[in-house]
Amino acid sequence: MADFNPDIPPMTGRPPLPPLRQPVTRLALAACAGVVLVLAVALLLVGPDGAALGLALGGYLAGAWMALRLMRRGFPHEDLGLCNLVTLTRLTLAAALLAPLVSASAPWVVFAVAAIALGMDGLDGWLARREGRVSEFGARFDMEVDSGLALILALNAWAAGTAGAIVLIIGLPRYAFALAAMALPWLNQPTPESFSRKVVCVLQIATLIALQLPPVAASLANPVVAVVATALIWSFGRDVLWLWRNKS
Repeated sequence: MADFNPDIPPMTGRPPLPPLRQPVTRLALAACAGVVLVLAVALLLVGPDGAALGLALGGYLAGAWMALRLMRRGFPHEDLGLCNLVTLTRLTLAAALLAPLVSASAPWVVFAVAAIALGMDGLDGWLARREGRVSEFGARFDMEVDSGLALILALNAWAAGTAGAIVLIIGLPRYAFALAAMALPWLNQPTPESFSRKVVCVLQIATLIALQLPPVAASLANPVVAVVATALIWSFGRDVLWLWRNKS
């Protein structure tokens, strides 16, 4: 009897997909096309500023590279799906919003781009369920884009002077959680679905988008940020407590 090699996947009876039809390859090709979109949106935001465009492009390429690495770890479907293309588009919009950190931009344009990114949030999940393309990769990709958008918007609000440094608190929770998980591996366990968590996430992004508008005075912004920060701390704290009680 031949020895079993766990590194070789079992035969499924289906021939392997041609290279150009493999999901990772299609995501890479779509990411290359996304370069045009991120530069176009960044140009709309700040004009032909080399440093600003370079920052937006660098942020986008880093995000696309991370997405490709995540997909290589495991993707259960033979087709990329429209859902993941929507998430990739949201990544281009989030990356383009890095440009105003370097060069001045019209606040209403920043607000419009951020609002479009928020409006597309949830569409990828709906499409994934409709197409039968739900995956751990898609959920993680969506979450990372949400987290990146939140941090970028917080930095923009702080840089523009719309809100004080307290605004960074509502842009950093995901990354603080990830750092904590490096020291406490039990934090890496999946948590159950939670509607309230999604509500807090939408509240977080919506508040950060509103802070891009000049009429939002700092006297009003900082108290609102404090309320949202409290909601985020409660949401993350509840998840940490659940993970601690259920750690293996």
